[in-house]
Amino acid sequence: MIDTSRNEALGRRERAILVGVILPGAVYNSDDPLDEIRGLVKTAGLETVGTMLQKRPQVDVATYIGSGKVEELKGLVEAHEADVAVFDSDLGPGQTRNLEKALGVKVVDRTEIILDIFAVHASSHEAHLQVELAQLEYSMPRLKRMWTHLSRYKGGVGVRGPGEKQLEEDKRLVVHRIQELKAKLGKIQARKEREVAGRGDFPTVSLVGYTNAGKSTLMNALTDAGVLVEDKLFATLDTRTRKWRFGGGGAALLSDTVGFIRDLPHSLVASFKATLEEARQADLLLHVVDASNPDAEAQLQAVEAVLEELGLKDHPTLLVLNKADRVPDRSFLDVLRARHRDSVCISAAKGEGLDALERAVRLALLESAMDAEVETSVADGRVLAYLAQHAQIHDRAYDEDRDRVVIQCRLPRRCLDFLHERGALVRERETRVYA
Repeated sequence: MIDTSRNEALGRRERAILVGVILPGAVYNSDDPLDEIRGLVKTAGLETVGTMLQKRPQVDVATYIGSGKVEELKGLVEAHEADVAVFDSDLGPGQTRNLEKALGVKVVDRTEIILDIFAVHASSHEAHLQVELAQLEYSMPRLKRMWTHLSRYKGGVGVRGPGEKQLEEDKRLVVHRIQELKAKLGKIQARKEREVAGRGDFPTVSLVGYTNAGKSTLMNALTDAGVLVEDKLFATLDTRTRKWRFGGGGAALLSDTVGFIRDLPHSLVASFKATLEEARQADLLLHVVDASNPDAEAQLQAVEAVLEELGLKDHPTLLVLNKADRVPDRSFLDVLRARHRDSVCISAAKGEGLDALERAVRLALLESAMDAEVETSVADGRVLAYLAQHAQIHDRAYDEDRDRVVIQCRLPRRCLDFLHERGALVRERETRVYA
């Protein structure tokens, strides 16, 4: 985590210089390319006192920005008495070391800022474990940079220096802790899978979207959940599930999830798989987009990239264009709606468009999932394992010879092709969306 103790003693926040590098093909806010990292730095508790932006055909291997820009950055650091240089990019261990040596201040990259925010916002035991795992996996290849004095010692059995021994010990402890955390999170994920699969009385809907898109505000508007709403990135880390009662009768279980972001660190995606289990098992995803953001389309694509990484690319999804009341130019909203014709426009904060959203969700649930009886041979382990993974199983009944089993379940319609190919008999039952 970012160490703020010295500045707290001085009664001020750490002062940061933001550094952005625009590479060919990069997606960024043309009005303010540093807008997102500015928000991340603010959420992390730092004060932005200066910025530097550079266009490059490729990164510099040694310092990412090149020797000339390093000198310019050093001047900015000294002029503003900055404590840290924050890069809106991921730096290699060697680049970080070279920059810190040249600048004389701490250098932090985009991933480290995001990890720090997650560490501060983690409230549950599970979230703490997930963040710790991501931090350790991030720091593992950087351990050697913490031991710059190692060059004074020669390697070899019997003549290793104390620093090298300490480095080996640190690596061993980190590897052991990573294995320990993965084992604990594996058990949590298995329990989550059982819990989610066991919610058979109601269809399930999960909110996904870019951080600060308004997911928590929407959940409060639909369920009176009382979820914390802050104008900060990653205000929500832990999944919350509440019953969403439909106005015309019936209900669904609605879950809020951690927000995504451009270039979300892969270690975080992997660590938060247990938290994202709600989304993986949901009958329907509500992809919430901040329609008032100039980068709405880019943010939408960033979320879709993370969903693909989670294996949810083809999952039933309804696009929700939130904050429609805050769109400065109506034509911008019209362009979004033209590109995404099946979307629903709402304002969660003002409660506008929620009836239309409910109607769209009801229809999507009817189309995406079904209550069914699946009859198959008890010897067909592939079908039984497939149902255990993809369906919400309510009950099982065996014939007299226990050769065949009838499974009462709720399953996505996309599963029908596999079941039919395996020779399973599927009988649709009346859906419980309105029950």
